[in-house]
Amino acid sequence: MKSLISSPLLYTARSLLNSSEHFLYITLRLPNSPFLRFYALHQISTQPNKNPKNILVPLPLFPSPSLVASTFAAIGPRIYVIGGSVQDIPSSHVWSLDCRTHTWEPAPNMRVSRELAAAGVVDDKIYVIGGCVVDNWARSKNWAEVYDPKTGKWNSVPSPIEVRDKWMHASAVIDGKVYAMGDRNGVCYEVKSGSWGAVETDLDNGWRGRACVIDGVLFCYDYLGKIRGFDVKEGTWKELKGLDKVLPKFLCGATMVNLGGKLMVVWESKDGGGGKGMEIWCAEIEVKKDEAGDLWGKIEWSDVVLTVPLRTFIANCLAVAL
Repeated sequence: MKSLISSPLLYTARSLLNSSEHFLYITLRLPNSPFLRFYALHQISTQPNKNPKNILVPLPLFPSPSLVASTFAAIGPRIYVIGGSVQDIPSSHVWSLDCRTHTWEPAPNMRVSRELAAAGVVDDKIYVIGGCVVDNWARSKNWAEVYDPKTGKWNSVPSPIEVRDKWMHASAVIDGKVYAMGDRNGVCYEVKSGSWGAVETDLDNGWRGRACVIDGVLFCYDYLGKIRGFDVKEGTWKELKGLDKVLPKFLCGATMVNLGGKLMVVWESKDGGGGKGMEIWCAEIEVKKDEAGDLWGKIEWSDVVLTVPLRTFIANCLAVAL
């Protein structure tokens, strides 16, 4: 991972050359602060002839205070903060962070207010599912919406009434399908055909917490705190081997993201805080499948990237191509 450079001209040049780099952005909720705090992972050189150190660099303050239960998505150089609630009142507002300049600006509002929704990006459009009570015509018609940044418009996505759960706890995109895990069970929306379906039982039962997808395999942690992957084509869960002695067991969960084909794992730890604080850890893992079909992980680096107050938690992390 290289140093973070923010420049619209550099972004344009990289896009034309098809040589974009991927950078990690992390969102934290700190105690006694009404604002979400956004950070970018950045490399600094501390001493000559030594490996650079990875740290989290704070970004400009998020403009909307007291917002919780938002949904996040990234398209190109922008991160979108979608909906959420303020004092238990759901919001339709959307904010955009331009990661080239690290500036915030409002984006077009959704058609309905929602919190704890699911979101996925397919063909440079954001699909948002659930997060609202279907108690009137508008919410029923717009239980799922799609946003096209090129037109700046939200449009409703038709959905059958039997899939309309309220809260969504996790989401991912696999082969053009948006998977959303709800209160009762998961739903799947195939963008190309516009069809809805249920998530297969093995995936539904084994999907725990935030997940990411690399080469058609969905990675998350299991009930024993280990990372494992679900191969959609094979329909099976497999443990990500090779990490037992180098990573903790994520009994309290971990956040994962695909960073340019590498598995980035981010978690909170109280062990190194001396009782007065806690640490945010990050590990970059190369993932491979061997000839037998087993999944293996090799850690490229793992380190503390930020020290924060107790009761801080990770709200989200995303990869952004710049």
